[in-house]
Amino acid sequence: MRWKEEIGSRRGRNWMSAMGILFIVTAAIIMIRNLVLFNIQHAAGLIEDGTQQFLDNFSNGQITNEKFAVAMIAAGGFLLYWGYFKKKEDYGPPDEHEWRRFNR
Repeated sequence: MRWKEEIGSRRGRNWMSAMGILFIVTAAIIMIRNLVLFNIQHAAGLIEDGTQQFLDNFSNGQITNEKFAVAMIAAGGFLLYWGYFKKKEDYGPPDEHEWRRFNR
């Protein structure tokens, strides 16, 4: 098990950090896809200005994919923060396994 020690610290290697990155990447894909689709519609002459329509979806009164993506980015940021900075609970002195792991 020495290869784990050679990699470095395990900071942030938990499910919350992984889910935070997944949320942020998914939100970025949604936003890029919508921007491309609006610009394709603009190029085809179906709407007047694709980028303006994309930006208007952030401020209108409807629930849109863009607002959902912003919420996903916020949730992903929270999960990343929680994954990196949450404190480990200390339940007393280390047991035999922890003592051997930390005192090599």
